[in-house]
Amino acid sequence: MRRESVVFLIGGTFLGLIVGWMIGSQQGTPPAAPTAAAAPAAQPQAPAAPPVDVQRATELEQTARSQPSNASVRAELGNLYFNAERFDQALPWYEQAQKLDPRDINVSTDLGVCYYYTNQPDRALQQFDHSLSIDPKHVKTLFNQGIVLAFGKQDLKGAEQAWQRVVELAPNSEEGRRAKQGLEGLKAGHAGDGRG
Repeated sequence: MRRESVVFLIGGTFLGLIVGWMIGSQQGTPPAAPTAAAAPAAQPQAPAAPPVDVQRATELEQTARSQPSNASVRAELGNLYFNAERFDQALPWYEQAQKLDPRDINVSTDLGVCYYYTNQPDRALQQFDHSLSIDPKHVKTLFNQGIVLAFGKQDLKGAEQAWQRVVELAPNSEEGRRAKQGLEGLKAGHAGDGRG
């Protein structure tokens, strides 16, 4: 996956969505949480995902067939599809890579993100739990966990806890800055309800 990680695919719009969701929930009937497919579409100003390099994908698939125990080629295929935002196509490659190398935290976290974007928030959270069992301080996992808790499960308290942990661990990182924005959004959303 790109070094920026998935958090930046949705990171730019999550603050507004959190505030909007919270404000809507305070007005009676909460609006539906964004679905996995809707979250990226809510970001019209974002650059389009790069197309899949079909030639590279074909080469990697041939290598994967000839090397059934090679986790890294499967992770690279997952990354190729992930970067093109074809999460459903990235899923099987990340699952295979994870099975071959269950301690690869980046593959594990990317797999969790793919589950979220294919409308499987519970599986995403389970996968993030696996990532955090490898490294409880992995800020990209914690940040993504907060996003799935907020949008996939409408668990704003859980999202707040995950993002607070990101801020504690890496306050000056990109994830830390975005987690602070999320926390500020949560606080602003609750300012008028006596909890903020």
